[in-house]
Amino acid sequence: MELSCKSEYAILALLEMAAYYESGEPLQIRQIAAQQNIPDRYLEQLLATLRRGGIVKSQRGSKGGYLLTREPRKIILFEILECLEGLEALAGEENVNPKSIDSSVIEEIWQEASRAANSVLQKYTLQDLCEKRDSRRQLDIMYYI
Repeated sequence: MELSCKSEYAILALLEMAAYYESGEPLQIRQIAAQQNIPDRYLEQLLATLRRGGIVKSQRGSKGGYLLTREPRKIILFEILECLEGLEALAGEENVNPKSIDSSVIEEIWQEASRAANSVLQKYTLQDLCEKRDSRRQLDIMYYI
């Protein structure tokens, strides 16, 4: 299973929003794009998809921008990828009429791998990613001292 550029950019944007979640301040697209090196136009499309999926919400006005709809600890990675890539992309399509025994064996292994990947993605939240990032930043600071 490979992480698409679309999903990676979206998760980076969500990590940025998670850092500001407690303040309640919305982040503007240009702020997120500059901080995470994501093209503005592409980020705009990703945030629209995440908004339709109920993961972020938008706020209009001069102080407007994007916010998470709920706490980072309540946003599961599987949910993010499901919103962006669609359930079919994550689950894989079961082959009802395999072409051969060989194809059937390959399909079974692929389905098992897909279930394992989905299980891992359902275990981690946006908060888990934030905590991993923060602990790595601490290690990086300690390394330079």
